[in-house]
Amino acid sequence: MKAIEVSDLSVSYGDKRILSGVSFQIDAGEFVGIIGPNGSGKTTLLKSLIGLVPVESGRITILGRDARKELPAIRKEIGYLPQKQSINPMVPVLVRDAVLMGRYGTLGLFRRPKKEDHQAVEEALKKVGMLDKIDEPIGHLSGGQQQRVFIARALVHNPKIIFLDEPTTGLDVPSQASIIELIQELHENYGLTVMMVTHDINQISAYASKILYINRKIVAQGDVASVCRPEILREVYNTDVKVVHYQGMPCVVLSDQHHHGGDGHV
Repeated sequence: MKAIEVSDLSVSYGDKRILSGVSFQIDAGEFVGIIGPNGSGKTTLLKSLIGLVPVESGRITILGRDARKELPAIRKEIGYLPQKQSINPMVPVLVRDAVLMGRYGTLGLFRRPKKEDHQAVEEALKKVGMLDKIDEPIGHLSGGQQQRVFIARALVHNPKIIFLDEPTTGLDVPSQASIIELIQELHENYGLTVMMVTHDINQISAYASKILYINRKIVAQGDVASVCRPEILREVYNTDVKVVHYQGMPCVVLSDQHHHGGDGHV
């Protein structure tokens, strides 16, 4: 079964075209990495798939449903982790309440949570290794722990597909590796289809079954080996790159060691 089918998708902000003629298919259970230079439309692509930005033209089908006509039904089967938000440590939101917010699509805003909702929160936190923090204020947690809580919020209604927008941004290197490993474990253990925006292809080269290289249109798509080529990736990193192999996997090395990754919100 196809989890996602996109045909000739175009998106504009005002008179500025952000995505043009984007087409691809994702099988159920795939781990897909989305890469591209700053401002290339990666975040816009995710948001268009889940109905957060209007689509100018084209067709999006998610789990066999037309995304422009059946969005409420689709949203019950997908999870979304937006780009990292800063947490005010003075705001006393408990971890359990932060995760429970992910049930509101199922609950409705004004229904009181039931026993099964609280059980779902505990189960989601267990999946990300944070059940022991359930009654702590989220502002007291480390950046990596907070991100695990937000992943739990995206999982709390047991989605079939999870969309992750730069889930390691702002984290130290050990926390980045830990989050990527967690995403891979969730993908494998629960059969999740994963679509993840990243500016670092090396983070996911060992895990991704498919890479989409976006720069307002699809520049390249395929397995890691077919996309991980210097002539393709030069544009992503805005510098010359080398591709070396480490333990059998392609690894991108930047020739400009002063280059800093990162991504805008386009």
